[in-house]
Amino acid sequence: MRETTREPVTGSSRPLRRPALPRDIKVMLLAAFLIALGFGLVAPVLPQFATTFDVGATAAAVIVSIFAFMRLAFAPAGGALIGRLGERTVYVSGLLIVAVSTAACAFAQDYWQLLVFRGLGGAGSVMFTVAAMGLLIRLAPPESRGRVSGAYSSAFLLGSVLGPVVGGLLAGFGLRVPFLAYAAALVLAALLVRFQLAAGPSVGAAGGSAAPAMPLREALADPAYRASLFSGFSNGWAVFGVRMATVPLFAVAVLAAGTASAGWALAVFAGGNAVALSFSGRLADRIGRKPLITTGLAVTGLATAAIGLTDNLPAFLLVSAVAGFGSGVLGPAQQAAVGDILGQGRSGGKVLATFQMAADAGAIVGPVLAGVLADAFGYGWAFAATGGLVLLAAAWWLTAPETLPGRRSA
Repeated sequence: MRETTREPVTGSSRPLRRPALPRDIKVMLLAAFLIALGFGLVAPVLPQFATTFDVGATAAAVIVSIFAFMRLAFAPAGGALIGRLGERTVYVSGLLIVAVSTAACAFAQDYWQLLVFRGLGGAGSVMFTVAAMGLLIRLAPPESRGRVSGAYSSAFLLGSVLGPVVGGLLAGFGLRVPFLAYAAALVLAALLVRFQLAAGPSVGAAGGSAAPAMPLREALADPAYRASLFSGFSNGWAVFGVRMATVPLFAVAVLAAGTASAGWALAVFAGGNAVALSFSGRLADRIGRKPLITTGLAVTGLATAAIGLTDNLPAFLLVSAVAGFGSGVLGPAQQAAVGDILGQGRSGGKVLATFQMAADAGAIVGPVLAGVLADAFGYGWAFAATGGLVLLAAAWWLTAPETLPGRRSA
């Protein structure tokens, strides 16, 4: 049985004035901003840096994909480490691993060194990603999980938007400089969490996890968790895979709008995302996770499918913004639903790692299969298949129960 009966029931008895976010949550938000800012410094220059070792576009793309592959491969080990060491220790360790590997990238002498160093960073990345999710679930009040998830996503989005701007300026001093700046940002985030996040039962005394772990088998028996795995996979496919790999190619090859149009598509997606994040987390706490998840999936799916039907730049940018809005509606509610399933009293290393693996698997497989469809049948089919997968996830969630504490329903 889930422990939601021990969590406060949301409803009309809740105070009208929303309580301030706990200090530990604010620490996590600042750390998320620093991490995203640092990642944004490196992302625009990484493929270009790889080509300085006299390799082609395919080899440069492998440098990007090895990071995601290592995240997927190392996720089970990361979940197990959380059960042994606790979320905070794994979070800080993961950040430091990525910091060291990123700094090493700056001093790589050939392509293969860069590949190895970047791959090691992927292992550290999944460690702190899963640990951060666990910390947020256990530190956030159950009635504010959606609000906290929305705030975390907003902090990450802000850093992601500012990062490429700063990174572009730093690249003027050499392509190796952004890597060192990213490493410094990660070390700062690690120190912040290590020394400013309070140690206690909620995060594990002395770095260990004081709470019993939720068995993965128990989570898989919950229809809401199974629906979360599929929606996470489809969202990873569409938002973190196809949006980053296939959308820019469509803008250049089909619309003939120039390489700048790909950047505009990413920018308006972020804008739509930011608009939705301004309210979606709080709304998920008020009316439930399921309405926001199904709506977000439906909007994202329809907008993604519509991208392949556009034949001019304004329409392309419009549906990109709508897709970003749908993703912003989905994100906080989805993470809050996983938090509801886990509950506040248990550690969820394997449960959270499996959810993260589903999203990473979608981000890896999606661009490849979308590319195959685009080559064989055209971009319209690639985006239609991607949008259809997301809509299928929305249909699946219609059969799943609501997870908001106090409103569990079929």
